[in-house]
Amino acid sequence: MQDVLIYADTIRSPELRHEVPVAVPDPFLYFERNGSRGAMVGSFEVERLREAGIDAHPYEEFGWDELIAKGTPREEVDLELVLRATKDWGVSSARVPSTFPLELADRLRANGVELVVDRDFFLQRRRVKNAAELAGIRRAQRGADDAMGAARDLFRRAEPQNGSVLLDGEPLTCERVKHEILRVFGDHGLSADDFIVSHGAQSAVGHDMGSGPIAPDEAIVIDIWPRDRESMCFADMTRTFVIGTPSDELREYHRLVYDALQRSLEAVRAGVAGRSVYEQVCEIFHEAGQPTQLSKKPGEVLDSGFYHGLGHGVGLEVHEQPWLGRAPGELVTGDVVTLEPGLYRHGYGGVRLEDLAVVTDDGCENLTDFPYDLEP
Repeated sequence: MQDVLIYADTIRSPELRHEVPVAVPDPFLYFERNGSRGAMVGSFEVERLREAGIDAHPYEEFGWDELIAKGTPREEVDLELVLRATKDWGVSSARVPSTFPLELADRLRANGVELVVDRDFFLQRRRVKNAAELAGIRRAQRGADDAMGAARDLFRRAEPQNGSVLLDGEPLTCERVKHEILRVFGDHGLSADDFIVSHGAQSAVGHDMGSGPIAPDEAIVIDIWPRDRESMCFADMTRTFVIGTPSDELREYHRLVYDALQRSLEAVRAGVAGRSVYEQVCEIFHEAGQPTQLSKKPGEVLDSGFYHGLGHGVGLEVHEQPWLGRAPGELVTGDVVTLEPGLYRHGYGGVRLEDLAVVTDDGCENLTDFPYDLEP
């Protein structure tokens, strides 16, 4: 088996966090060789990594004090220490992730270490979630369910008046809803850099994060992907609401999208191609006269209909393999995937529903526990 090298921190690198389940904010060198796992890391991280089963060694073992005493620039110290550790461990050829630092790769290659970038190797080893990761995803999804419920509670308390939506006498805004969602995330030990609370025409623009006052009778799309602080794993879910009376168009969108989601949940199982599940959903929309990526002309850019893929893997990244769209690839037992059909009309609004599921041999387990009602 070829050796492995990763140089990163465990906060931003999913490849490293999968191997080292400890929060380390500074980059360090991790290796796998002949079945053993080790690391070179700052002295105050050594004990934590050893407790996690990693054979951790401090910088001092490789000449840290000597290099610092010579006045060597810190950046050069880091490069030299990695080279020394790699040589000391006997690593002469290694697989590295596509995110491996170019400057460091140049230094190692110039000194006889062969590095092979193997994106798929690192992606595939993260596909099936380990127990700690799956527990973190479940925690994140429970928090997402509760946060969605808190947003729905605001909508239930709100009152449409004279073309506005008021809550406690003030206009209800996307920002107010986001504040409440973040509060619930905090209560569940979750974090989020941003997420979607969009309304009206904004809701037809995929990743428009949303802003401003919400109006009666328009679509409100809430798409949230919180991260569990303990495991650094994500969840992902979407619901669509209307405060007031939904239009016939929005009701029809919602009916079709709900049917598409249920069909996809029934179709998901190990061994099924992601594209196959996507095609089944597109059939529903084609029958209703809605365009999809499968019906459009080559080169055409859609801004209405079902213009995106059906779903994606979720784990240490919120978007990761496998893909449920036009890309090739089969689902495997242990994949965690989203299913998120949607319908939109540019300049008007849209409806999207999204659940999170674990792929099993004979189907899937839906981790999302929240109703689909359009009216809160």
